[in-house]
Amino acid sequence: MLALKKKREAAAAAEAAAAAEEAARPKQEPSADGGAQKVSLFGIGGEKKTKNGDGKTGKKRSPGEIRIQKDIAELDGGKVANITFPNPNDLTSFEVSISPDTGYWTGATYHFTFTIPPHYPHTPPKVECTTKIYHPNIDLQGKVCLNILREDWKPVLDINAVIYGLIYLFYEPNPDDPLNHEAAELFRKDVRQFERLVTRTLRGGILDGVQFERLV
Repeated sequence: MLALKKKREAAAAAEAAAAAEEAARPKQEPSADGGAQKVSLFGIGGEKKTKNGDGKTGKKRSPGEIRIQKDIAELDGGKVANITFPNPNDLTSFEVSISPDTGYWTGATYHFTFTIPPHYPHTPPKVECTTKIYHPNIDLQGKVCLNILREDWKPVLDINAVIYGLIYLFYEPNPDDPLNHEAAELFRKDVRQFERLVTRTLRGGILDGVQFERLV
């Protein structure tokens, strides 16, 4: 009888010790499958976290955003073109600066904005020149005349193709498909005078009542 009493006391003491040890441990909430809480690269329990914390996935990307992400990974403007993203979280709006290393506009830097439409690549990007320029294929409002931005655009083309097209306009202006008709006409008839007027605008001069920013 005495031995049985001691045995019960020892068992009670063991249970008390186990309870004390359990109480001393930090509490961990069980997961849905009854096991310990899981932590993964996507957050607690393998579920991707979102800003609102409701466990829902983020906004679905458009086909244009998916394609532009691929295009951006392959961008290469060389030493002539530089690409910047004002908002790193928005790949559909960025800026390209072009500094021609030969031709009439050598030494200047011209800035272009690119806007990628939702239906890209089935719809070409929208490109605007934000630096005033005297050029047969770019008007004073910044509109750009480049065939692949219009009827010659194909979904297989990409942002690199557009940037190369812009660079080529500085090397080989096309007076036969102009936006600035006066500049194109002068380029066809008197290329030396055209070059003199380009030089005047690059130095911040006034042409036909329009003040140009000094770029060289």
